[in-house]
Amino acid sequence: MGFADFLSDAGLTMLEQWVTTRSYIAGYGPSQADVASFKALPGPPKVEKYPHAWRWYKHISSYQSEFTSLPGDPSKAYTTYGPEKSELTINPKDAPKAAEAEEEEEDDDLFGSDDESEDEEAKKKREENLAAYKKKKEGKTKPAAKTIVTLDVKPWDDETDMTQLEKNLRAIEMDGIKWGASTLVPLAFGIKKLQITLVVEDDKVSIDDLQEQIAGDEDHVQSTDVAAMQKL
Repeated sequence: MGFADFLSDAGLTMLEQWVTTRSYIAGYGPSQADVASFKALPGPPKVEKYPHAWRWYKHISSYQSEFTSLPGDPSKAYTTYGPEKSELTINPKDAPKAAEAEEEEEDDDLFGSDDESEDEEAKKKREENLAAYKKKKEGKTKPAAKTIVTLDVKPWDDETDMTQLEKNLRAIEMDGIKWGASTLVPLAFGIKKLQITLVVEDDKVSIDDLQEQIAGDEDHVQSTDVAAMQKL
């Protein structure tokens, strides 16, 4: 199906849901998919209504000087990207409630309704199946809660070795961290900051502790800031 018209609420809601769990439209780095989608928007989405789409828009805007060199097919329309089928909800924040309701309906369908006429043997069998299903469901291990983080790492000046800075940063070993894509973003007077994404397991990693470790590279790092965070 792909994205709908970004001039409509439905199209923007579709984009909001798509980038809620993604940093980029396709893949793990900026591409022509992001360029096409970015250009299809008349401006940044409203942050109070589409916070994830706004975050994605601001992030991609930092690559505007590199748009022509990003990988991918620039001839593809933005409507070729996005979900294969529409999974819109009236309001993105209502999505978890809708999922819960749907799951409850599935449980009822699986084991039948209490209102159905049934003999004692069928009723007993249904109750046994329901008990076994609930036990199996409770025994499932929940996946670890994770967050996608975008960090801005600023050097001291334009003579700072940014390659070494990134190398030192990626050498930090903490259980629950997976480093992702990075890019250099111009600031002023020839100085560039390193913008890097990573996925952290919430129960294992403290962002404050990580920033302290990064700041420990005093020869290269002046400061760090969290540019964006989103739950997976």
